[in-house]
Amino acid sequence: MDISVIIPVLNEEKVIERNLRDLNKYLITETIVSDGGSNDATVVIAGSYAKVVHSKPGRGAQMNFGAKAAASDILLFLHADTTLPDQWRDRILSSMADDGVVGGAFSLSIDSDRLSHRIIAATANLRSRLTKLPYGDQGIFVKRSVFEKIGGFKDIQIMEDVDLMRRLKKSGKVVILDDKVKTSARRWEKEGVAYTTIRNWLLLTLYFMGVTPERLYKLYNAVR
Repeated sequence: MDISVIIPVLNEEKVIERNLRDLNKYLITETIVSDGGSNDATVVIAGSYAKVVHSKPGRGAQMNFGAKAAASDILLFLHADTTLPDQWRDRILSSMADDGVVGGAFSLSIDSDRLSHRIIAATANLRSRLTKLPYGDQGIFVKRSVFEKIGGFKDIQIMEDVDLMRRLKKSGKVVILDDKVKTSARRWEKEGVAYTTIRNWLLLTLYFMGVTPERLYKLYNAVR
């Protein structure tokens, strides 16, 4: 087994190089950057470190397109502003060697010393361990054969990560590794910690109550 890392991007010139440079330290089969129509220097920067493919915009669509271009048995979907922990490759391969395991994710940390950010990360880790429904910023990995069997990500504008994991759980065991990814604090710093947290919990609650992703996306935009 080997791992393909797939990174969906849209105008990520400020963060993408750091992540790709870090990935190039490791012996991995390939890194694929799936661009959704960037009009900044993202594609030029990414092309120096990884294979770049061009997709229609939308994180789910971009990740599906990147997966089709991948050659490995395991797919790791990584956000452009999230960096992986040391020994991430060995940890994934070890967990996926279990035939019953179909996928999983890492635990979360936020690149900030603020107490509020540490609380958010701790809450997210508790939620993902209890529900086995990690978010995309935790670095979701999945066996390619299972990913293809369940139809990959749905082409929806929001909750594509949670939707995938809900379907993935029906195919086998999902693991949440103790090792932590580190994701940027930029979205919380831009919109405010309390506001962003409450909004995200509200959207997730409504999703589990059966509200469609289309309606959630409209609500998401309305309250931004």
